Amino acid sequence: MQKKKIIIVVGTRPNFIKITQFERVFNQFPDLFDYKLVHTGQHYDYNMSDVFFQQLKIRKPDYFLGIEPGTPTFQMGSIMIKFEKVLDDFQPNLVIVVGDVNSTFAAAFTAYKKSIKIAHLESGLRSDDRDMPEEINRILTDEISDYFFITEKSGLENLQKRGKKPNQLFFVGNTMIDTLVAFDAEIDKSEILTTYNLTDKSFCIVTIHRPSNVDEPDNLKLTIEILTQVSNRIKVVFPIHPRTLAKAAQFGLKEKLTENKNIILTEPLDYLAFQKLIKSAAFVLTDSGGIQEETTFRKVPCLTLRKNTERPITVEMGSNKLLEFEVNQVVAEVNSILDGKFKKAEIPSFWDGKSTERIVDILKNL
Repeated sequence: MQKKKIIIVVGTRPNFIKITQFERVFNQFPDLFDYKLVHTGQHYDYNMSDVFFQQLKIRKPDYFLGIEPGTPTFQMGSIMIKFEKVLDDFQPNLVIVVGDVNSTFAAAFTAYKKSIKIAHLESGLRSDDRDMPEEINRILTDEISDYFFITEKSGLENLQKRGKKPNQLFFVGNTMIDTLVAFDAEIDKSEILTTYNLTDKSFCIVTIHRPSNVDEPDNLKLTIEILTQVSNRIKVVFPIHPRTLAKAAQFGLKEKLTENKNIILTEPLDYLAFQKLIKSAAFVLTDSGGIQEETTFRKVPCLTLRKNTERPITVEMGSNKLLEFEVNQVVAEVNSILDGKFKKAEIPSFWDGKSTERIVDILKNL
């Protein structure tokens, strides 16, 4: 029997975390699958790429496109040109694209133009906010995909509304959780708490990275004011991007961060260290996407400084709460958490560490 030739495309740190278990599961069926991994290079520095491949035991990509830094249009065009050559070389039966980054849609569109079947991992998610580049990538990728691997019920409902047929839709759960489960022992071994002299539940962790929150003087000032107020009740651990620190210096705000002894600034952290912090934190304050899912699985309170989320199950069932970017509201919710009055969380269906196995079982019959 001829093997099914499958390509998985990744490009950024969140993508890497969602595909760690595929090689292990594919290797259980050596006569069924010929699997290749493509890394576009969209995240190309050591902290954002290489260290994750090493820690998560992801094999060296079979194809590394090595795209250069540039505008989204430049990067997506480069991916399409280089990925087309990969498709011509390997001639896969199926391309699996992951998530909602520029690499996702660029690879999907290239496969579509080559008449190759496409499966979208983490499909159907919607924030209904078209000012987010990720939202456009989600919509366009889903429009041209053939199969949909769905993480939560909102994804299923959104795709049904778009007229996708039952034989295209597969509610498999969340492969990001597969990685948390698989590496839980390694996460526990991380010594990041000792490094920063932290104890369990004695701190919160902050991830603020969206350009609207850190690149504009007024918004960065508000961000720092929120952290200052929160730090009056609990230590704040803030893995800060060098660009954000440079912006703070540019706007005359750096000392507000560096001179506050209750705000601990760190460099961007590796996966295991960061997950140890999430697992040990009293709560998380973020404007990110995937962290809403990781905190829900851990049942760690998460305050998301956004008006919307493409992951509503984390609010409906999980430990996530959306907040306006406003000091008093954030402080009130922090007080609620620290006073033991925050909502109780549940783990969504199929977030059990076995989503990759479900996907590969489906691939056997596609």
